[in-house]
Amino acid sequence: MTTNAPIGAGFHSRLIETRFGRIALFDTDPKGEAPGVPLLFVHGNSTSRKIFRAQLSGGFAQHRVLAADLLGHGDSDDAIDPFVAYTHQGYADTLIEVLGSLGIKRIAVVGWSLGGYIGYELAAKFPGVAALVTTGTPPVNEKTLSAGFLDNPTFEYVGREKLTPAQAREMAEQSTVVPAPPEVLADAVRADGRARKRMFESVVAGEGVDKRQLAITPPVPLAIIDGADDPFVNREHVDALPFSALWRSAVVRIPGARHAAFFEEPSRFNELVRLFLADHNL
Repeated sequence: MTTNAPIGAGFHSRLIETRFGRIALFDTDPKGEAPGVPLLFVHGNSTSRKIFRAQLSGGFAQHRVLAADLLGHGDSDDAIDPFVAYTHQGYADTLIEVLGSLGIKRIAVVGWSLGGYIGYELAAKFPGVAALVTTGTPPVNEKTLSAGFLDNPTFEYVGREKLTPAQAREMAEQSTVVPAPPEVLADAVRADGRARKRMFESVVAGEGVDKRQLAITPPVPLAIIDGADDPFVNREHVDALPFSALWRSAVVRIPGARHAAFFEEPSRFNELVRLFLADHNL
């Protein structure tokens, strides 16, 4: 079941029922009239769909653009079953239900940080994924997790259930910009702490698909577009991976951008995504 209400800026908000809980969704083209493949933007840990306003409000006129709040985030419900839903594979299964409710059979996924890992799960699970873009998402598995990330003090907050207001602010600012906008801070505070804890535990346990291997031999066209100054991603580790089919044969990095390149440099990021899609006739 879906409900629709205009929120302005040319897109709509929907609330979609799934067996895991209700998902809040922004949709720029509810009738599905755009000629290009629909785009699904998936946000990171303790943020929300609102982080993609620059992508929703412009830059992709030829595409239906969707952005969902993950369970336990933003305007979506907390998960009915946190153990099952608050994992990469649980998030992917929820989004597959959302796409089914909308009748969407083919999609390109753009995932940021946690959203990128969910994108890999979608590429492995959902045959309608036509392409994947990740940003701020070093391809790792449980054995290479520590090598893929820099030694950033706030990284420990990623899997912590309870955060103080100061810790939530620090995580939000390391993930986006300093000072973080009020909306970003509110999203960090709102996030269900159980989602952070369960997600991180599942990653350490090796649950879900091997993202490192999927990036090396991707089942769909893959682009990695990162901020050149990302305070979390170990670029040396990422650059050493033996990618076999990466767009432009390398990680594309945006100068001056940090972890949220799409948020800090939206015009350049959007342009790169458009070029990637065009190169694959999407």
